[in-house]
Amino acid sequence: MNLKKIKILLEVSDSLSIMRRYFVVNGFDGALTTLGLIMGFYVSEHVELSVVITSCLAAALALGMSGTSSAYISEAAERRRNLVQLEEAMVTSLEDSHHAKAVIWIPWLVALVNGIAPLFIALIIMLPLWLGQQGVLFGLQPLLAAMLMAFVIVFLLGVFLGRVGGTFWLWSGLQSLAVALVTVGLIYLIG
Repeated sequence: MNLKKIKILLEVSDSLSIMRRYFVVNGFDGALTTLGLIMGFYVSEHVELSVVITSCLAAALALGMSGTSSAYISEAAERRRNLVQLEEAMVTSLEDSHHAKAVIWIPWLVALVNGIAPLFIALIIMLPLWLGQQGVLFGLQPLLAAMLMAFVIVFLLGVFLGRVGGTFWLWSGLQSLAVALVTVGLIYLIG
């Protein structure tokens, strides 16, 4: 399947906005989950950096698998249902149409985006942890640098949503950042 055909299927199925939402929603999940794990380790007694990395990576992989499988299952069912309804309304089979091809391919594309988003974002947040493990210094502790990275990513996701929604980007970014700060504050209180 080439990019031109994928573009046609995305247009026919009106799936680009769904994929964008899934990327942001699951990206946000990946960022907050990773931030929460790192903050949990930060407020704990001394924890080896390798344990933090392994735990964050395991959570990121689990989020990626969950996102991929749940999105595929739900999107495949919804796409099949929509095709059946369209065929009933048109009183004809659409088995060789772009709509039928979209029923096959779009759930995979949506699932891929849904699963990659939290994994990709978690890996970016974990970058300071890996660099810290290799002895590369930031002037910050690796856990603090990773938390800072998470805050930046959450802010940028908010900025992206603000631009998509046509609202002031800074306000949207600050709202997202506030969610991350509340999350960290709650974890600090229980730690």
